[in-house]
Amino acid sequence: QVQLVESGGGLVQAGGSLRLSCTASGNIIRINAMNWYRQAPGKQRELVVGFTNGGSIYYADSVKGRFTISGDNAKNTVYLQMNSLKPEDTAVYYCNADLQELFRGSRVYWGQGTQVTVSS
Repeated sequence: QVQLVESGGGLVQAGGSLRLSCTASGNIIRINAMNWYRQAPGKQRELVVGFTNGGSIYYADSVKGRFTISGDNAKNTVYLQMNSLKPEDTAVYYCNADLQELFRGSRVYWGQGTQVTVSS
């Protein structure tokens, strides 16, 4: 079994910063991609940042120039540095991993989510 554990959410004023982290653990052969999604109340879950093992990075237009994703392959961890936060960034942020799991093949896992609240 694989687990994704997120941390780093919280309450911050507009213009502030937060850093989220997501660590994958378990019987992992290879991680193909790790992504961050978010879901605001009453809205659909949306992809915020995508990060593939090959080094490709996707940023949603709404976060370009403000959010930065980075990774530590040795720790199976990705970080999401969020700067210049806006109230509209308020959401539950979910980590997602597309990976190869021992004996189970290609799998997609989700973290439990971490709340980010940006006050105006």
